Amino acid sequence: MLQKVDTRQVRVYDPRGLIRAENVALAPRAGKLDGLRLGVLDNAKWNANKLLRGAMAALGESVKFAQVNYYVKHSFSKDAFPELIEKIAAENDIVLTAIGDCGSCTSACIRDAIALEKRGIPTAAIVTTEFVRETALTRTALGMAELEPIIISHPVSSITQEQVDQRVAQIKTQSQAVWLGDKLRIG
Repeated sequence: MLQKVDTRQVRVYDPRGLIRAENVALAPRAGKLDGLRLGVLDNAKWNANKLLRGAMAALGESVKFAQVNYYVKHSFSKDAFPELIEKIAAENDIVLTAIGDCGSCTSACIRDAIALEKRGIPTAAIVTTEFVRETALTRTALGMAELEPIIISHPVSSITQEQVDQRVAQIKTQSQAVWLGDKLRIG
C-alpha cells in the first residue's frame, strides 16, 4: 500500500526539545550536623572510595556524627536500586554520594541525590568541573534545579594521593554548605 505525501509542506523539528518538569522542593536543610547520621553512597567509580573515605575522615574532624553508614551501589552508570534508596533514607539524616566524572555516572549520581531529597534527606552529590553543565541539565529536567552539587576538580580516576587530598578538602567545605543550606556555593 502506498501512502500519498503532500510535498508542499515541510515539517521542521527542533532537536533541542523542551524541558517540562514540575518543580520539586529540596528536603529541609539540617540546622546542625553534630548528632546526625551520615550516609555515604559510593557508586563504585574509580577513586570514589578514596574520595568518600577521605571526606568521611575530614568531616569527622569537625563534626560529631551519631553514626556513619557506607553503601556501595551496583553500577556507577545506573540509578541505585529503589530498595537501596529506601534503606539509605531510613537509616540516615544526610547523605554524601559520589562521583559524577563522566556523562552517565553524573546523571545517575544526580538522580540518586534527587531520589533521596524527595524522601526528605539533604544530599550532597559530588561531580567534577567537566560535568557541571550535565549536572544542571539533569537537575532541571527532573524538576530540582535548586539542588546544588559539590563541584571538585577534574579528573578523578587517575590522580595522585595529593590530588585526592585536595579534592577531599573541596568536598569537606562544600558538603557542609549543601547540608546546612549555606550560600557558599560554587555552581
